[in-house]
Amino acid sequence: MTARAALSCLGVLVAAVVSMHAWQRPFRVYPSMEPYDDVELPADFQVKSEWIFARLMYPQHPNAMFTRYAMRRGGKLDWREGGTSWTQDYPRADRHFVQALRRLTRLNARSVEQPVNLDDGDDVFDYPWLCAGEMGDWQLTPQQAAKLREYLLRGGFLMLDDFWGSEEYARFDESMKLVFPDREVVEIENPDAIFHTVYDLDQRYQIAGQWSLRSGRTYRADGEKDHWLGIYDDHGRVMVAISFNSDIGDSWEWADDPRYPEKYSALGFRIGVNYVVYAMTH
Repeated sequence: MTARAALSCLGVLVAAVVSMHAWQRPFRVYPSMEPYDDVELPADFQVKSEWIFARLMYPQHPNAMFTRYAMRRGGKLDWREGGTSWTQDYPRADRHFVQALRRLTRLNARSVEQPVNLDDGDDVFDYPWLCAGEMGDWQLTPQQAAKLREYLLRGGFLMLDDFWGSEEYARFDESMKLVFPDREVVEIENPDAIFHTVYDLDQRYQIAGQWSLRSGRTYRADGEKDHWLGIYDDHGRVMVAISFNSDIGDSWEWADDPRYPEKYSALGFRIGVNYVVYAMTH
């Protein structure tokens, strides 16, 4: 390759990267459902990076467990302005997890998260990895479900977490069937690469939420048994990784709280690291 051709290729690559960043939605912090207002912005929050923790925003299910709670705290219920179930664990869990990812891998990760609204044009396609919690509370529109399906079939990855028992699973399944009416949610078996990409995670266990410290019970409703579920594409790749009857979000969020058991955060961070590296390499 000639020097002129190399410079031309470099120019095209730089232009593509600049164009991608130019079209991304600006960073914004939304009100959280969590009862804290003390999450400081990291000093380097404006520094560009190769990978960003993208948190999926979603409309609230009218029968969701936290709908009444959100209304008590904020009065009106507009998921596009935060304060509803998609903000559970946000932004503390997101930023704690990114700190761990920076320490445990060589991935160039941004220090702050990015809330992503499926209604914002093609914005979601700029983020190869999405995370969402309180999945018994989401209610996607048909248009949002179609956008999410396209995102996943084009190579995106979605991690879903923190919903418990048969009632919440039924609400979760309403929207999941809109996304993939023709694909089953199945148990991910131990030999799957997603459990061995960085850490060998054959010995998984239920991850209790911070709320268990008050109740003494590691689950809620009838969610006694942890399940590690997935939806696969046509090539055998996990597109959607689902932790049902576990609270990985709390294991990140409360990792710095000496009252929260270390064993939950230890497993939660390892699962998250595996999921990210798997998503970026498969």
